[in-house]
Amino acid sequence: MIVKAQQVASTLKLIDPSVRAVLIFGRDDGLVREYAAKIGKQIVEDLSDPFNVARPTPEQLKATPSILLDEIAALSMMGGRRLVRLENAGNDCRDAVALALDSVMGDGLLVITAGDLTKTSALRKLVEGHKKALAITCYADEMRDVMGLIRQVLGDAGLTPTQDALSYLASNLGSDRAVSRGELEKLVLYMGTTAGQISLADAEACVGDTAALVLSTIAEATTGGNLKQLETVLERAFTAGESPVAILRIVSGRLMKMHLARGTMDYERISARQAVDKMRPPIFYKEKDAFTQQLERWPLGRITLALDIVADAEADCKTTGLPAEVIAARTCLRVARAAR
Repeated sequence: MIVKAQQVASTLKLIDPSVRAVLIFGRDDGLVREYAAKIGKQIVEDLSDPFNVARPTPEQLKATPSILLDEIAALSMMGGRRLVRLENAGNDCRDAVALALDSVMGDGLLVITAGDLTKTSALRKLVEGHKKALAITCYADEMRDVMGLIRQVLGDAGLTPTQDALSYLASNLGSDRAVSRGELEKLVLYMGTTAGQISLADAEACVGDTAALVLSTIAEATTGGNLKQLETVLERAFTAGESPVAILRIVSGRLMKMHLARGTMDYERISARQAVDKMRPPIFYKEKDAFTQQLERWPLGRITLALDIVADAEADCKTTGLPAEVIAARTCLRVARAAR
């Protein structure tokens, strides 16, 4: 069964005991892992417990599809339900999952995580059409999701950002939930036990010299057509061990902001500056001029094409086996040349 967006929160809190499997998939790897952990902790408190948590691999299932059912049917040494985690699953796992779903043996819960499965994916179609399974799609965080995450993490620590600080954080956090949460937790640690308001200076001091800012600079150089700066920051990012997929996603996030602003600009027949001023949350004031200038040079159709190119590059990073750093760098340079 498909879990609709408005049902996700309740599902993460309580899984129906009749459910045998949950498939969590999508482009946002961080959110996929976060959801899988929350569901898993409904079954076992310690996700690293070797007695109550089994982790068969897709490679093992290819050789012996029945392993999945055996793990679900196994009795827990400590009592209660067992958790079975199948990570990086693909369509080649479909038959093993079907065998586990159609059996009545055991009461273990199977949590499957996967990348961006298409609607025609055999594994996705199986789970979405089975009454004893749930399918949850994890889309890359949109701006409102990032804002909600900022307020949640900082609010739990008794901290409230000023409007400038909130705008800065929203502009410098990417679309990957795990990366964004990590950056916010650094900020909480930086503030220490001081409860109260986070100023722009606090946000800049903690996030300004981090990988998040490097990625943001890559995105700005890409859409601005600044080839020299782009080559420099790409080299810096790869030397620091940044993920090529994270780089592509931050570029995609900037392009999506530009797509929204350009669509508003064309539909309402207003200037680029007026369209940028209408954006919520607002573009960080130090970046507004550069963003506006870039927006004037990018027609809507070209932004759409650039988004497709970046999305295809991410898929290539995950599926082709080619060097992901090369794919990401070439894609950024290709988009940057289009910007010129």
